[in-house]
Amino acid sequence: MVMQMNQFKDIQKLIKLTGDRAKLDAKANETYIVYKTAEGHIVKEYSNGNVIPVPEKDGSHA
Repeated sequence: MVMQMNQFKDIQKLIKLTGDRAKLDAKANETYIVYKTAEGHIVKEYSNGNVIPVPEKDGSHA
C-alpha cells in the first residue's frame, strides 16, 4: 500500500513538472498551452497570464 502511494505521488510530481515545462516552453516560444480546467473547460493560457476559453465545436475535431 505504501509503495502504491509513493508511485502515485511520483506520478503527480511528474505531471506537475511536465506542466511547468510546457509553460516555460510556451513563454520561450511566445505561444500558449492548452489544458482542461477543473470545471471541464478547455482553455488556452498565454505566458502573460491571459486565459482564453476554447469554443466547443459540434461534431468536428478540426
